[in-house]
Amino acid sequence: MRERVVVTGIGALTPVGCGVEGLWEGVLRGRSAVRQTTRFDASPFRSRLAAEIDEDPRAYLAPRRARRLDRFSQLSVAASLQAIADADLPLAAEVEELAGCYIGSALGGVAFGETQHQAYLDHGVAGVNPSLALAVFGGAGPTNVAIELGLHGPSIANSNSCASGAIAIGEAFRLVRDGHSPLMLAGGAEAPLAPLTFGSFALIKAMSTATGAPCQASRPFDAARDGFVMGEGAAMLVLESLGHARARGAQVYAEVRGYGTTNDAHHMLAPLPNGAQAARAMRLAMDDAGVVPADVEYVNAHASATPIGDRAEARAIACALGEHAARVPVSGTKGLYGHPLGASGAIEAAISALAISRGFLPGTTNLVHADADNPLNLIGPAGVHARPRVVVSNAFGFGGINAALVLAAV
Repeated sequence: MRERVVVTGIGALTPVGCGVEGLWEGVLRGRSAVRQTTRFDASPFRSRLAAEIDEDPRAYLAPRRARRLDRFSQLSVAASLQAIADADLPLAAEVEELAGCYIGSALGGVAFGETQHQAYLDHGVAGVNPSLALAVFGGAGPTNVAIELGLHGPSIANSNSCASGAIAIGEAFRLVRDGHSPLMLAGGAEAPLAPLTFGSFALIKAMSTATGAPCQASRPFDAARDGFVMGEGAAMLVLESLGHARARGAQVYAEVRGYGTTNDAHHMLAPLPNGAQAARAMRLAMDDAGVVPADVEYVNAHASATPIGDRAEARAIACALGEHAARVPVSGTKGLYGHPLGASGAIEAAISALAISRGFLPGTTNLVHADADNPLNLIGPAGVHARPRVVVSNAFGFGGINAALVLAAV
């Protein structure tokens, strides 16, 4: 018998705010955190803007522990600790034995590996951090969370590009729903702000080259968009069976009802122009949730602000929802915090859960004029006060990887 799965805790470190309240306050403010990057000299690149987290994740960790982790693992552990605290969750022995952690990240510790390569060139092997071999692989994130919290259940990483965080939540949702664990931590973390890592995306002309006001550079669905702005971030959700949550009197933000994933099988960089497979991922998620298009009351779009990506997603949403697509409110929130790659789907799932529980649909920051042929009912920058009962949250990545989650009010 399938379990109902609910979100009872949220942890987040993002450029617009940290912790569940910081993230939500950033959404309500609606002001972009994009600026000239300060982590390195970006002058050699076409793109020079980024969205950086101001809060230090090491503040959540014991000093010795923090020194042993790279930024990717620090973000993973810090967001998980926040989520556990937000859920007011005591990790009793019987939970620790079964609970696990799924984390999605496009790049894992690659940026840290880049800095260590430079240290090797400058100082030889003696200059390399001894933790390098234990930090660069994607599994370092969930493994370090498991060590920190004493979780003995499945702790797995995925690296499915910008859909990674949503896929981690979807796969963990299935695990809880099917009765394999009463509780899972799931989400995404990304720490990509290093010169070569950043520059590789500039090289393929995927990122914005705006040189005017940085806060206006990330423009989801806007006709003037010219690419995404790279960001960093992490978000982790506590997923529990509804019975487990009710037995301990837990707060519930929302229910995870469905999950679907597909692949365009088309191109490593460009999405399938007609959005057919992205639409199928949405339909699979809705079928899994037992809802029909008319039930959907908000779509949190992937909306990375690339010219071809946003156009394909608009077509996908229209295809998946049919006539209802012209009525359902849609917004993309990457105008606030840029595109934190594999973490974005997790951050947006957290925002979707908060939209359900707090009765507000986030705006599309920097949306002035949509494409003339965009068929969607786009929410403007100010957002809308409404309490959606069913939400679809999209995450699409390079390689044509598509994922969709359905969240609902309990």
